[in-house]
Amino acid sequence: MTTTVAAPAAGRHAAAAPIPQVSNHIPLRQTVANSLTMAYRGLLKIKHNPEQLFDVTIQPILFTALFAYIFGGAIGGSVQNYLPVLIPGILVQTVVLTSIVTGTQLREDMDKGVFDRFKSLPIARISALAGALIADMVRYAIATVLTVIVGLAIGYRPEGGALGVLAAGLVVVVCSFAVSWIWALVGVTGKSAAGVQGISMMVMFPLTFMSGAFALVSTMPGWMQAINHVNPVYYMVNACRALMNGVGVTVDLGWSLIGSVVVIAIFAPLTVRAYMRRA
Repeated sequence: MTTTVAAPAAGRHAAAAPIPQVSNHIPLRQTVANSLTMAYRGLLKIKHNPEQLFDVTIQPILFTALFAYIFGGAIGGSVQNYLPVLIPGILVQTVVLTSIVTGTQLREDMDKGVFDRFKSLPIARISALAGALIADMVRYAIATVLTVIVGLAIGYRPEGGALGVLAAGLVVVVCSFAVSWIWALVGVTGKSAAGVQGISMMVMFPLTFMSGAFALVSTMPGWMQAINHVNPVYYMVNACRALMNGVGVTVDLGWSLIGSVVVIAIFAPLTVRAYMRRA
């Protein structure tokens, strides 16, 4: 009779394999890459729906021409005298109002369930929002270029030269990117795209029209001049007007850039937090 001795179970005395640690932290490099990927998605949306560019192509042309020829004689005495006041102001107004679309489109995507899919992906949580806002910077650039081109076509000659115009354009795009975080928060927390657009327009129209974009602030009532001291659009208009008209760098430029950094630092985390709760 043969006795068979059972071999010990394989791996019984072997050391247990270490359990890998799981972390929700996304490195900065991956966060940037995810945001750029989402920005590319936003550009593809524009490519397949070119009507999204109507507000940044038609509006600058109409507003610049209409305001110049309707108000030029009444405010500046002539169209040529009014253009140095108008073109920087309407540049700021056009691009800043364009940033409102950011919140509206975010609300539409959330209503369609697009962002539910993004939340389940192993990507940085801020990238879906940041990507959409970065893609909108292309829209701001288009509005900037068209406004300047129309201004040049009707006779505006910026004393700041090409460098001053370029600097003003960069300031407007950067500041509008910062402002778009505010509307992104409104879009994330709003109940409908129509409601988001209505709230945004109700806030931005008074701020842009009283900022001195179309008429000098010194001609306005005292109480309105006081309000402009806390109006961010007022500082943007003054900074761009100084750069484009050859005055150079002023304190308004510093306030505009500092304000942009502060707005992003406050509203970006709030928007991401609200997005994770409600998207």
